Amino acid sequence: MVNEEQKRDLDPKRDAAALKALAHPLRMRLLGMLRQDGPATASELAVRTGESTASTSYHLRVLAKYAFVAEAASRDRRERRWQAVHSLTAWSNEAMEASPSSRAWISLSRRAQIEHLEQSVARHEADIADGRLGQEWVEPSGIHDLLPRLAPESLTELWDVLERKLRELTSRDAQDPRAAQVVLLIAGLPTAPLDPTAEADPAAPAGRDTKDA
Repeated sequence: MVNEEQKRDLDPKRDAAALKALAHPLRMRLLGMLRQDGPATASELAVRTGESTASTSYHLRVLAKYAFVAEAASRDRRERRWQAVHSLTAWSNEAMEASPSSRAWISLSRRAQIEHLEQSVARHEADIADGRLGQEWVEPSGIHDLLPRLAPESLTELWDVLERKLRELTSRDAQDPRAAQVVLLIAGLPTAPLDPTAEADPAAPAGRDTKDA
């Protein structure tokens, strides 16, 4: 579980320039890669993203300017390795509602997380199929699609309970050699009732595949 020292709290007033810098999709992706897979060079990240080394190097320097990444220890003097400074970026949704630019940043960030989920699903399936993960991970893995009815304070309480339990479990498993990095994306997005007189949304899915594991 991430402690306070590993968390970067962003304030829309104090960190406006940092938020603007992080709003670039490739910078978000590079930062996510460094957080998930550890230090890497601009060249290594270029191969993984399909970008040029010049492009990844430039965007890494911008991230470094705003203290999202920093130089890491290198294997030799010919390479420049980068690492994430923090494991998590956090903010107050209420504070971010103060301006259109910070609201837009939240929307961009959430969509980047959805892209990360899609990439993680593909990576997980490939790791299972190719034997990089054992079969013991097949049963507990999955995506929940639940639709509970909750009051605002209940949703807040749910976040708190999840955080406490996750802190307990990560502490318990810290020295377990079987432990693996788990991509855990949790959404709590209340929606208003549909207007029965509104026209059907042609983009709406006809149904969904739900897995409770």
